[in-house]
Amino acid sequence: MRITYPAHGHQEWAVAPAGETVGDEGRLLRYRVAVERDIDGVGAGAFAEMVSETLGDARGWTAGGKFRFRRVGPGQRADFTVYLATPDTRDKLCAEGTDGYTSCRNGGNVVLNVARWVKGVPRYGAGSLATYRQYMVNHEVGHKLGNGHQLCPGPGRAAPVMQQQTLGLHGCRPNPWPYPDGHRLYAGRSGTYDDPLPHRDTGTR
Repeated sequence: MRITYPAHGHQEWAVAPAGETVGDEGRLLRYRVAVERDIDGVGAGAFAEMVSETLGDARGWTAGGKFRFRRVGPGQRADFTVYLATPDTRDKLCAEGTDGYTSCRNGGNVVLNVARWVKGVPRYGAGSLATYRQYMVNHEVGHKLGNGHQLCPGPGRAAPVMQQQTLGLHGCRPNPWPYPDGHRLYAGRSGTYDDPLPHRDTGTR
């Protein structure tokens, strides 16, 4: 089904029901999943299942044995919330100026911009939209887990999941996973590139 959305949403949310715990050991983090009601074509339940599958993947953040994740439902206590938000609501939740393009993590807000969820990014190499969506989840949750931005470790290498792959790969290959072979990927140096920010999204309707 085609996903449509306006640039400006009303910050009203559909919250997904509770789900299973993923991961076998480590600190338990409870998370909520919410989809802005202005977004059509993806329900909170379907979006939450994709988030849960990504967090529970053997290549994801549970692989290090430090974290487990449990999806909670409406009204239940959560350590963070994963939002699928319109571009303008993204700016409000991120509280870092008018961006409208990227996603972010701000305190307990893990904010995924629906414009990137639908359109992906240009120049993402051989990475598919599904791969990019997994990257979005793992990158922003990675910030919640205390990880900062990292640089490409070298041409042709897999990009660290904490590299800002949305803005540029800088010779690396797309990679959405922190533990792509069950082991932590070489992380590269800490830092960011001076990549220009593309124009903000104006919505699809």
